Amino acid sequence: MPARHEPGGGTALAAPRRPPAPAAPHGAGDAMRRSLACLILLLAAPPALAGPAEEARRLYAAFVAAQNAHDLGAVRALLAADRFLWVSNGLSVWGRDPAIARMMSYHAAETWRIDPVEARAVAVEASPGAAYLHVPLLLRVGPRAAPARYRILVSALCAETPEGWRIAALFTTDANPEGWPGDPVE
Repeated sequence: MPARHEPGGGTALAAPRRPPAPAAPHGAGDAMRRSLACLILLLAAPPALAGPAEEARRLYAAFVAAQNAHDLGAVRALLAADRFLWVSNGLSVWGRDPAIARMMSYHAAETWRIDPVEARAVAVEASPGAAYLHVPLLLRVGPRAAPARYRILVSALCAETPEGWRIAALFTTDANPEGWPGDPVE
């Protein structure tokens, strides 16, 4: 091994030089790099998530929890940023900020509680990135001692966006008493 001079006057043995690796056939390195890149992407990708119908149920459950916690900031975050629509008994409210402003008036009551009837909720996949969720619910709103009770039908269009799954539209209406046998929530 050849000697190498070190700073400070000492000498050290230099590591033996390795011969260069034989060249890969033309294009073989590119194919290997592409395969390795694909493998890394597959391993780094998030696991497969639930389908659109399950995502709609999960999203709406988070929406209800935020409503019942009176956390309108969390509610706002669950609404689509681009062209959110809320239609309530014939009134169209466009945009998540106007929707939150309208919700604030309802949340001013002492009592505001949403109880979905999960057993009667139906989620329908509309496309790989969207689903409708139709769910009846009982809304309690008003003074704590005697809140009014409303039976409401909600259809939510839930869509996958760059920010994740969001509610793109809500359609709410009073439930027809004939279509709601008994009182499912007590």
